Amino acid sequence: MKKIKMKTAACLLAAAVALTSCVGSFGLFNKVLDWNKGLSNKFVNEIVFILISPAYVVCGVVDALVLNTVEFWSGSNPIAKAGHVENVWGRDGKLYAVKTLDDGYEVTKPTGEKVLFTYDKERDSWSMEAEGQERELFRFNGDGTIQATLPDGSTQNVALDEQGVFRLQMAVGGGMYFAAR
Repeated sequence: MKKIKMKTAACLLAAAVALTSCVGSFGLFNKVLDWNKGLSNKFVNEIVFILISPAYVVCGVVDALVLNTVEFWSGSNPIAKAGHVENVWGRDGKLYAVKTLDDGYEVTKPTGEKVLFTYDKERDSWSMEAEGQERELFRFNGDGTIQATLPDGSTQNVALDEQGVFRLQMAVGGGMYFAAR
């Protein structure tokens, strides 16, 4: 009788994990992994990995059963990397510091200027604040398109595909595209 209860419980647990479709970001597991990767060299990394491998299992299970489910239903990860700063090379060849916030990102330019990108959950939109001025960049529409705010203040609805991105690039740059034979 006890074996049947254990098998039933195991099947229900497996079904709960498999059927929730909450893949998530595995924040706890990745924190342990990032810490391990940050050690002095690859041999030390391997030794520590072998010694703390049970921690990887525990963190993976906690992520799969609890944290990723919370992230799926609430929309935010309880182990988010808020406060984490990463240095990113820009297309201009300069180094930018990108700090993760609870509701967006803070980008510090090489000159020291800061630009904030924030997400407003109520309006389902992203905004940018730079040089004391804030403006909405875009908001998500219910039909799967976005309403982009152009530099001149006008708005344009575009699809989230290659053609929509091209239309937006042309609208922002004021460009025209001519086909020639």
